[in-house]
Amino acid sequence: MLMSIQAKGGEIKPTHLMYKANLAHRQLKSYLEELIEKNIVRKISRKENEYIMITDEGLKFMQKLREMKEFEGMFGF
Repeated sequence: MLMSIQAKGGEIKPTHLMYKANLAHRQLKSYLEELIEKNIVRKISRKENEYIMITDEGLKFMQKLREMKEFEGMFGF
């Protein structure tokens, strides 16, 4: 989900995220609630549209995840 949001410039409409992440509406809602609770993403409103946006915490989380994947690749885990 976070990669899908980042690929769209850091913010995306919920419906577009649902399709990009290949999730059912119920799954999307559940995952978003948890990500919002953990301050990884937040909802913003522009005009009449709602968007999901990655927070600074979310960007830090994604960077740490990339570092862990690189580490894993270096040692063949």
